[in-house]
Amino acid sequence: MLDGHLLLGWLSFTVIVYLFNLPGPTTAYFGLTGNEPLSILPLSSQPEENVGRAHYKLCDRLKLEKKQRRMCRRDPGVAETLMEAISMSALECQYQFRFERWNCTLEGRYRANLLKRGFKETAFLYAVSSAGLTHAMAKACSAGRMERCTCDEAPDLENRKAWQWGGCGDNLKYSNKFVKDFLGKRSNKDLRARVDMHNTNVGMKVIKAGVETTCKCHGVSGSCTVQTCWRQLSPFHEIGKQLKQRYETSLKVGSSTNEATGEGEISQARPQQQQPPTGPSNDPIPRTMDLLHIEDSPSFCRPSKYSPGTSARKCYKDKNCDAICCGRGHNTQSRVVTRPCQCQVRWCCYVECKQCTQREEVYTCKG
Repeated sequence: MLDGHLLLGWLSFTVIVYLFNLPGPTTAYFGLTGNEPLSILPLSSQPEENVGRAHYKLCDRLKLEKKQRRMCRRDPGVAETLMEAISMSALECQYQFRFERWNCTLEGRYRANLLKRGFKETAFLYAVSSAGLTHAMAKACSAGRMERCTCDEAPDLENRKAWQWGGCGDNLKYSNKFVKDFLGKRSNKDLRARVDMHNTNVGMKVIKAGVETTCKCHGVSGSCTVQTCWRQLSPFHEIGKQLKQRYETSLKVGSSTNEATGEGEISQARPQQQQPPTGPSNDPIPRTMDLLHIEDSPSFCRPSKYSPGTSARKCYKDKNCDAICCGRGHNTQSRVVTRPCQCQVRWCCYVECKQCTQREEVYTCKG
């Protein structure tokens, strides 16, 4: 299992996992909720003479819908950004759930079967996918990797001068427009479609809520006689952390009919034993930043079509072994490991470390 924040360092490796087409209750979107392979592809392997159209092949490699493929091909920077979004979303999902029974296992049939159901895990996948695409696109604009967008175009003079000073705002305005157009409008006639769309929008809103203002001073001896400011997105790890918190408090919802309009609406589900009230409903309308689900999740303890279970999973004795191992207990294995230690920076330009050997215990869940 991928563990730790060093996951982001894996973006340079080639890992191609082709997945089944997903005949789910709604049209698949993109990334962890779409048909695309979870690909971390080499982005500079094409011969130089083919660089101009190399992105066509990358767009074709992603299982995009017709409109999405057209949007991918019209700007050479889109294909790379789409793959970065898929990788970033998958790695962040695995990082956030590294201590859970469901550790964001996305290989093969597990993801396909999970997306057919309305679990809270499915809600997280929709949210983190749209957040990853929004974040990656905004960053690609400010990094100069796109032809159709550049830095954030703020209306005030100081922000317009940000580029000449080296400050460049992440272009969330263009990113939001691109993502909404790329994902398209989906049918909202059934509960599942509306819930999926809601969770997709939550991912985009969390990105917007995390925008911060970064300023740079320009003056004699560092004084702030002149100050240039621009907008910057929060690190995606922080976005993943917030979405994980919303996963923990996800609301289970059902469908109800608005008597005034006759249209279906999302309403918070009641326990089966609770009878509907005779007077006006006091159920809170789900807040726009809540993740929503419509089915209770399985335990993920034993192998199923949704996950491989937790047998042989590594756990941490005083932290999560009892929960992850589902009461089956855990095995203890002692091993000797050698790691760099007592590292010092030497002049000039290298780090010198000793090798320290120690014995550690590894805990894994029993079958």
